[in-house]
Amino acid sequence: MVSGTLMKFVKPCWKPSVEGENSGDVSGRVDGLLWYKNSGHHVNGEFSMAIIQANNLLEDHSQLESGSMSSLESGPNGTFVGIYDGHGGPEAALFVNDHLFNNIRTIHAAEFTLENQGMSADVINKAFLATEEEFLSLVRRQWQTKPEIASVGACCLVGVICSGLLYIANAGDSRVVLGRQEKAVKEIKAVQLSIEHNASLESVREELRSLHPDDPQIVVLKHKVWRVKGLIQVSRSIGDAYLKNVEFNREPLLSKFRLPEPFYRPILKAEPTISVQKLFPEDQFLIFASDGLWEHLSNQEAVDIVQSCPRNGVAKKLVKAALCEAAKKREMRYSDLKKIDRGVRRHFHDDITVIVLFLDSHLISRSSWHGPLLSVRGGGGIFANT
Repeated sequence: MVSGTLMKFVKPCWKPSVEGENSGDVSGRVDGLLWYKNSGHHVNGEFSMAIIQANNLLEDHSQLESGSMSSLESGPNGTFVGIYDGHGGPEAALFVNDHLFNNIRTIHAAEFTLENQGMSADVINKAFLATEEEFLSLVRRQWQTKPEIASVGACCLVGVICSGLLYIANAGDSRVVLGRQEKAVKEIKAVQLSIEHNASLESVREELRSLHPDDPQIVVLKHKVWRVKGLIQVSRSIGDAYLKNVEFNREPLLSKFRLPEPFYRPILKAEPTISVQKLFPEDQFLIFASDGLWEHLSNQEAVDIVQSCPRNGVAKKLVKAALCEAAKKREMRYSDLKKIDRGVRRHFHDDITVIVLFLDSHLISRSSWHGPLLSVRGGGGIFANT
């Protein structure tokens, strides 16, 4: 997780605050398997965050099978949001949470300019790739003692608001949806801003086939689910070294992850799809969420909930709405679903991470901000040892 003239963007904009300093409940709260921060202020408006954990502990009872976490940084020149949805273990999500935004604000500093205050799609792209290389270096160092780290990865969704522009970068199947005021009909319309990389989409399967024309098994329909090489649904991520470098697709990695034939180019990519757009007064809020939310709620359903509920605690309301739908699909009550232990719950719903970012057009148009600097990491209370 984590958010300069050359120095103006880098240092003042993203300097984390001391816990509790001018920012209220920085660490959020934990209620059972739910981590949440009901409300807070960022440089461009207000926000609400929530995470529900469904996955179980690994055999050593020290770490989760996957890690889903979020980050928000806000300061004088902008706001940064990150959703990191781990799979195979929490290591990649934790690593990205610690390194990605630091790379965005510091990498290739000579390219930061006064004109764009240092932010560009190219800077974000390079930061993703740098974070990927750093994590693969970690995998290489731990390969002999902890080979399973080669099968750990994270889907990464990032949003940056800076100088009135919104940058969206996505590698994986998390999603960001904009709530936009339609003046003609006086309704809030859902507008999906991110492009997803999941083999369930025909466009993703076609991309994979075009990149690997000599591999008829690049996507496989397995138990009615399309998977890359029959192993994983996402086609882009940070981590998943076993599908990016053949040196990690061999013993001592578990046989279920090893491909029968060597590959000569990366099967998965870490490069995100990036879009840049100007924000307008009719743009009311942004919903950043992992695929666990969108599995149960449509874009418009999520937007309608945010629009119709008080801002305070609205991310938690989105999580509850998704869980209610998950319970309904299994013909059970929400109250009964809540009683199910972590681990078993993964058969009913995935981890769900949500950040709702409300947009104040007056604040977005300001050239400077004199409020408190803010740094919030979501999920820390859930991932502690138990």
